[in-house]
Amino acid sequence: MSITLEQIKTLRDQTGAGMADVKKALTESDGDMEAAVAYLRKRGAASAAKRADRDSNEGLILTKTSDDMHTGAIVEVNCETDFVARNDEFTAFADNVLNVVYNEGPADVEAIKAAAIDGGKTIGDAFNETLAKFSERILIGRFHRVADVPCVVTYTHVGNKLGVMLEADGVPADEDGQNLLRDIAMQIAAMSPGYVDRDAVDADVITKEMEIYTEQAVATGKPANIAERIAKGRLEKFFQENCLVDQTFVKDSGKTVAEVLAGVKTASGDGIKITGFKRFSLGDSVPSED
Repeated sequence: MSITLEQIKTLRDQTGAGMADVKKALTESDGDMEAAVAYLRKRGAASAAKRADRDSNEGLILTKTSDDMHTGAIVEVNCETDFVARNDEFTAFADNVLNVVYNEGPADVEAIKAAAIDGGKTIGDAFNETLAKFSERILIGRFHRVADVPCVVTYTHVGNKLGVMLEADGVPADEDGQNLLRDIAMQIAAMSPGYVDRDAVDADVITKEMEIYTEQAVATGKPANIAERIAKGRLEKFFQENCLVDQTFVKDSGKTVAEVLAGVKTASGDGIKITGFKRFSLGDSVPSED
C-alpha cells in the first residue's frame, strides 16, 4: 500500500525515529500505526545486542529527595556520547527511570523495565523506543534508594556527571544544619572518600595496607620495630584520606568532618552522625550487558 507523508510525519513525531526507519516500519506493518510503533520498539530491542561491546561512558546521573528529607534516590543512565546525553528525549527517559526508582524501590533493572509509566507504557517500552531513536548503546546503570531514614540529602554536580546521596542520623534542627549536610555531600563529590569511618574499613583492607607499608619501610633498610611504627603512621594517613569523617573539612581546614558534625545543634542534641553515602561518577561502573 502507499505510505503518505502525513503518516510518516505522525510516526516520526510519535517515536522520534529516523525517516528511513519510519518508512520501513510503515511498509512492514501495511500502514498500521500501532503495528509500526511496535516494529520500531522491537527494532530498538534487537539492535541493542549489536551494541553490547561498545562503551557507554556518557549519560546522566540524577538524584531526587522528598521534601521531608526521609526518602531519596540516585540513578545512572548511560549512553555513548554527550550529544545524546543532552538530548531532551534521553533526559526524559532518564527522568522516568529516576521516578520509578524513587517511587517504587525496584530490586533490579528488570523490575525497573517492568514498571508502568504514563501513556500505558512500561519503562521497557520507553527503553526500546529510546534505542530505536539513537544509534548508541544505552543502559540503565547503577541506582540506589533509601526510604524512611532520619535524613537524606543529595548533590548533583553541574552537567549531571557526578552525584552524591548522603544519609545521616540526627535530623538538623535548623537550616544551617541542613546546609552543612549539603556541604559534606559536595565534599564527598570532590574528595571521593571510600568509607564513612574507620569502622567501615574491612579488616582485610587494613591488613593489606599494613603489609604494603611495612614492606616499603623494610625495603629502605629500616629495622622491624621502626618499620612497624612507620606503617602505623601511613595507615593513619590512609584513614584521614579515605574515611569521610576523618577528612579535613573543605570549608574549615582547622577541623575534621567529624568535629564539624559534632558541633551542630540537632533535635536529639547529640550532633549529626553520617550513616552512609553513595557517590556515582559517570562511567565508573558501567555494566557489561544491557
